[in-house]
Amino acid sequence: MKTRYGLDLFYHKKKTFAVKLVIASFSVAAAIVFSFLFIKFVRNKIFNLDSVDSMYENWALHTEDGYKAVYNAAMNILEKNPYHNAALAFSGYSSFMLAESETDSVKSQELLEKSIFSLRKAMHGCRKNALPQIQYMLGRAYFYKNKVSAYHYYADLAVKYLTLSVSNGYKSADIPLLLGLSYASLGETDESIAAFTEALLVRETDTLLFNIAKQYCANGQEMVAKQYLVRVLETSQNEDLLDDSHILLGQIYTGEGNFSDAEKEFDSILEKNSNSADAHYGLGVLYEKKGDTIKARAEWRKCLKIQFNHKDALKKMSEL
Repeated sequence: MKTRYGLDLFYHKKKTFAVKLVIASFSVAAAIVFSFLFIKFVRNKIFNLDSVDSMYENWALHTEDGYKAVYNAAMNILEKNPYHNAALAFSGYSSFMLAESETDSVKSQELLEKSIFSLRKAMHGCRKNALPQIQYMLGRAYFYKNKVSAYHYYADLAVKYLTLSVSNGYKSADIPLLLGLSYASLGETDESIAAFTEALLVRETDTLLFNIAKQYCANGQEMVAKQYLVRVLETSQNEDLLDDSHILLGQIYTGEGNFSDAEKEFDSILEKNSNSADAHYGLGVLYEKKGDTIKARAEWRKCLKIQFNHKDALKKMSEL
């Protein structure tokens, strides 16, 4: 009996140890899984800027803080995976928005370069339905780069990517205006007028009316240009734009030989601001057309005294 009892006790202890070992193993495994999930949960809570979902959420805020959060999240993701497509796209989007609001021109240019680099990289390998929006943002980035650069070499790229986005089905109310301004920068007046006219159907503004007038002038259609300028003068509250409209209208009247109306336009500016270089230049051209070179030169000298590098006045003085 002692031997049998001893064997039973041995087997019982062995069985108990095995059960405890299994339970301990399960406990360790459960602890590992729990720890992993807990760490992941805490990381998502603390570092939620690194998640793609958070980039969508912050982008939807349409605030500067939101764009900064998107930018930081995208940079963190790209540091680990330089080819993460969503992060590249959001890096491009947020960099552009921050560049637009940046007051430091150097920082703005750096952000703009980063935006263009990220967006061009994001185009390769992105989902088909994401491509049109990336093309649109890239077109906007090139438009802004053309606007702030000393040399306007990027209008053609703005046109390229904006038209590609449209052909791929993307819609945005500002595309016709951006195309109109880009075509104007390229000297393509017919295309610019067509785009501006489309933009008018979206929203009529005094700036848009003035830009259309300028393009009609450049296209030799002064009669049409005058109609748009009159609408600007009737509706605008922007003093600078009103002055520019008077100048352009005065130039048109001068070209037509309507010197009395031209002089009224230039004088209307000088009555408010005697230091308008362009108004003095316009009067000089008017006097030149009338054959009074002495008065013409006097006006151009006034122009250069106000703006020493006024290229048109410098050219006129050198010719005389």
